[in-house]
Parts: sequence; C-alpha cells; structure tokens
Amino acid sequence: MSVRARNDVRVSGAPGARPMLFAHGYGCDQHMWRYVTPHFAADHQVVTFDHVGFGNSDLTAYDPVRYGSLRGYAADVVEVLTELDLTDAVFVGHSVSAMIGVLAHAMAPERIGAMVMVGPSARYVDDGDYVGGFSRAQLRELLESLDANHLAWSTLMAPQVMANPNRPELAAELTTAFCRTDPDVARQFARISFLSDNRADLAGVDVPTLVLQCAEDVIAPVTAGRYVHEHVPGSTFVQLSATGHCPHLSAPEETSAAIRAWL
Repeated sequence: MSVRARNDVRVSGAPGARPMLFAHGYGCDQHMWRYVTPHFAADHQVVTFDHVGFGNSDLTAYDPVRYGSLRGYAADVVEVLTELDLTDAVFVGHSVSAMIGVLAHAMAPERIGAMVMVGPSARYVDDGDYVGGFSRAQLRELLESLDANHLAWSTLMAPQVMANPNRPELAAELTTAFCRTDPDVARQFARISFLSDNRADLAGVDVPTLVLQCAEDVIAPVTAGRYVHEHVPGSTFVQLSATGHCPHLSAPEETSAAIRAWL
C-alpha cells in the first residue's frame, strides 16, 4: 500500500515552494482545513492528509498495535514527508496533532522546519500544579461514556467542542465527522489522545513555533496552551478571539491571518 493511498495525501498550491503540512485532530479529516489552506496556496506547497482510521484514509491499514500510541501517527507523518521528499516543512497541527507533530519532528528533524500548534495540550489530565483541564474522574467518565454509546457521545460532545451556539451548522458538521468515525478507532484514539503525557517532549522542539489559543476551549484551556508556550523554547503565543476548539472552522480568517503574520 502506498503512503499516499493509506493517508489520502493531497498536494496543491505552488510547486517547489516551502511546504505546509496540515494535520487534523480527533474525529476529523483534512476537509476541516478547507477554509484555511487557500490562504497559503499562492506561495506554499500545501499538503493535507487523513490520519489512518479517519476521513478517506485506508481503514484496512489500521493496526491497533501501531496506533496504540501517538508515535504510530507521528511515524505516518514522517513517512508522508519522506514520500513527498519534503524538508523544512511548516507543520500545522490541530489539537492532538500538535503533539503528533512534536513527536514527528523528534523522529526526523530535517523534515519539519517550523510548527503551528492550534489548540494544543501536552497533557489533558490535571497533575499537581499542572492544569490540563480534566480531573482523572472527569476523564474516566468521558471515556466510559464514549465506550457505552459512540453516537450519543458524539452528539453531546461536538457542540461543546465547537462552542459556537449561534452557528449550529458548525456543531452539526463536527457531529457528523465524529459519528462517521469507526467506533473502535474512535475509542482507541480518544484514549491515547487524552491519556498521553507529552510535557517532557516539548523541550526538544528547536524550530520556530506558534501556539494559537482560543477562548472558551473546553478541550485545551488557556492553562494548557500557556504551558506549551512556556516549555517550547522561543515559541510565540497568540490568543485568538475565536471561541471553542476548532478555529479553523469557526474563525478561518482570523486563524489564517495569525499564521500568515507569524510566517
């Protein structure tokens, strides 16, 4: 199976220009970047893809052992970059994909030359003085609810994640994406996302990094975003006006402008 087919890799934009690789978050796919990527197509080679188990990726490639940790997904990112022979790429990762990018950079530092983290969290569980946004009890309840009824969980969670009640079409799109995901894949990916601890990996990021933080983000609160910024050497922190966890859908103009200004 080719890497391109496995991850439904799409390449557009300016051939030979500096590449930008866009990585989606939990329960989503590359289609979620459709309002952002056109802002960079004129002067960047734009690459989008689906993590295995999501979108139009090849579900037969899903291996619960390989994808039993974020490192499996990071290895896929490296394989995509290698297949396309890309170096010095700008990696744009939403949510858990921000940490997937951190791991991918550690595996192949020559492939990633800058990072944009949209709503990142290095640890979702509160730990001593660290505030990740979820107590252990809350996270256990969330995962048990997902195990019990994937569709009901998706219908309940998507509007909270989107946090734009006056624009119900956004929550509807996210709900559809969540519900479309294979339940077994969704359960495992949720576990490795919410239970991973990548705080120690942040110090190894030695490329220019932008951290984009939203208001009223129930998944990655300001404390989590600030922690990432404070522990990635030389990173830039930008507080967006956008609310919720998906500014590339709810506020694509603001999101794109922040990335463009930083670049």
